[in-house]
Amino acid sequence: MSELQINTTQNVNIMFTAASVGERILAYGIDFLIKIAYASTIGYVIFNVLGLWDIMKQMDQWSQAAIIIVFLLPIIFYTLIFESVLEGQTIGKKVVKIKVVKIDGYQASFPDYIVRWFFRIIDINMMSGIIGLVSIIISDKNQRLGDITAGTSVISLKDKVTIDHTILENLKEDYKPTYPQVIKLSDNDARIIKETFERARLASDHKMMLKLKKKIVEVTGITPVHNETHTFVRIVLKDYNYYTQHM
Repeated sequence: MSELQINTTQNVNIMFTAASVGERILAYGIDFLIKIAYASTIGYVIFNVLGLWDIMKQMDQWSQAAIIIVFLLPIIFYTLIFESVLEGQTIGKKVVKIKVVKIDGYQASFPDYIVRWFFRIIDINMMSGIIGLVSIIISDKNQRLGDITAGTSVISLKDKVTIDHTILENLKEDYKPTYPQVIKLSDNDARIIKETFERARLASDHKMMLKLKKKIVEVTGITPVHNETHTFVRIVLKDYNYYTQHM
């Protein structure tokens, strides 16, 4: 597996492990089996048990085609629906533990998933997936054409991480939060804040720490009661963990 370096808008480099071709094929295979299972089960129930097939025989070809298309819609939009609902994962990707992310460090959005889904026509459906396979192999970020166009990539979530590499903070049982406005942050925001904080702390970069504090205040609307920048950012991270654990 190759390393994927994502540079966030805060100019923080975060390292991920790019999903391998094998992992992506395995996830695709699982999703494909789910589609087959749906088509077989629902098709048998609707067309045979409920007798829709006999009714369709009395219809014209356009009506028959319309019914079949409606029946196939969940299969056609399977990837788009699940990646949108599961934030970058289909059931197959979830099982294999891989995920779609933006290469700028943010969570991929619905328009990004639409672009990826549309380009499946070229990447996967044309030439039996050879175009997508070649694109992933030659791309330095393991991207198929849909990823390149959407500005996304697929990463592995199997990395072993400790609490120091996540947004988690050790909290005492009697911990009292200070800034309720932190609920405006997302998990990805909190992760970027912690990455930036740790980088600035290790480099003793006071200027970066001040910029981080200013950005947090701008996004959340917090009025800091802690004058020391280092303490303020640490409390923000702790408060975020407190509220997300108690919501």
